Amino acid sequence: MVDRLANTEINSQRIAAVENCFGASGQPLALPGRVLLGEGILTKECRKKPKPRIFFLFNDILVYGSIVINKRKYNSQHIIPLEDVTLETLPDTLQMKNRWMIKTSKKSFVVSAASLTERKEWISHLEECIRHLLMKTGRQPSTEHAAPWIPDKATDICMRCTQTKFSTLTRRHHCRKCGFVVCADCSRQRFLMPRLSPKPLRVCNLCYRQLLAEKKKEAEADLRQMEPICSAIRSYEPSSGDDSDNSDDDKANRWPADTEFYTSPVSWSSFHS
Repeated sequence: MVDRLANTEINSQRIAAVENCFGASGQPLALPGRVLLGEGILTKECRKKPKPRIFFLFNDILVYGSIVINKRKYNSQHIIPLEDVTLETLPDTLQMKNRWMIKTSKKSFVVSAASLTERKEWISHLEECIRHLLMKTGRQPSTEHAAPWIPDKATDICMRCTQTKFSTLTRRHHCRKCGFVVCADCSRQRFLMPRLSPKPLRVCNLCYRQLLAEKKKEAEADLRQMEPICSAIRSYEPSSGDDSDNSDDDKANRWPADTEFYTSPVSWSSFHS
């Protein structure tokens, strides 16, 4: 189906319609070979509460955004390369059914479909697109994923110290490493995680200690790799360059006085002109 639709007028019109719905705030979506395969409304588990989001499945990306006017206007466009996506089916909860997780290296989140059949169709099409992309590029499936944020309402107390109770004055925070809901005292540290952001991000105290330990191990491993090179440099003895006066005298005795070291007819000054 992708081959039949690629570079056709109907596919171009469908993609243009999606671009128009996002307006100037959205990024251009039309690319040679890109095909719009389907769309639908899924419920996304957000930090505050579950919210409906419009999703568009292309053969190489997944696009979603907030619904302003259904089928006419969307905003907050997000584009996810399918090569970076891993899916995980989740059990139902009292609040949400037909759930699954979309995991990527930068962001992971939970969505739910209106029916079990709809969930199966979404997962089937997503997995098929991911499989074709990985075969085409020769890449391996992604193994590093960002932790999904636990919803605010999932807990009334800090998930680390289990002492601080949240209120209108005591804010909830999220650790960017584990996704736990934590209090300010348990998440005062920041740590640079280039995979997620170019800036240091808030992490809980436990994750901070773990990240520091990992960084220390990496530094020690780098030092072990550099040790043979450093040892070779320390033991290196130059064979020339620090000649003593005695060695110059010896050379003068060995070379005949009429030896021509530079046979080129070009004068010395010409080398610097």
